[in-house]
Amino acid sequence: MFRIFTFVFCFLLTGLVLSQSNEELNEGMSAPDFELSDQHGDIYRLSDYENRNPVVIFFYPKAGTSGCTKQACGMRDEISKFKEKNIKVFGISTDPVEDIQKFVEDHNLNFSLLSDDSKRVTPRYGVLRDNGMAKRVTFIVNNKGIIHKIIPVTDIDSHAAEVYSIASQLVD
Repeated sequence: MFRIFTFVFCFLLTGLVLSQSNEELNEGMSAPDFELSDQHGDIYRLSDYENRNPVVIFFYPKAGTSGCTKQACGMRDEISKFKEKNIKVFGISTDPVEDIQKFVEDHNLNFSLLSDDSKRVTPRYGVLRDNGMAKRVTFIVNNKGIIHKIIPVTDIDSHAAEVYSIASQLVD
């Protein structure tokens, strides 16, 4: 009986570990769909934008930290350009909804931030770090759900403009 229990426990534990492991995505691959809540509790699915809009998904480590604040505020300051081209922008972190809501309010962010506090989406995009936070990486997904560009963020100051420049080329 103990052996059966041990086997089942190890099997379940292995499945949990595998489900948390990072996938490797490349440009030209289908972007993994997701269903996540924003700062207001509204649900968003990537698949809702297929055949309609390009989508920018920027992953960031922690709401309220200096780098993440600079990154999010850069997107905030450029958001009117994205909206003019009908490009949807989402920020995703592993923060709980309450932390994201405070982050949005503190910095007057004018786009949706999504919570992956269950860590189901970040591993599927290959951006979950060992410390449980997301890497700072941006994905630009075309209107067919295909990853057009993966951009590791190296210069926070110019990142929003760079993302807009690339994403706007996807609009007819």
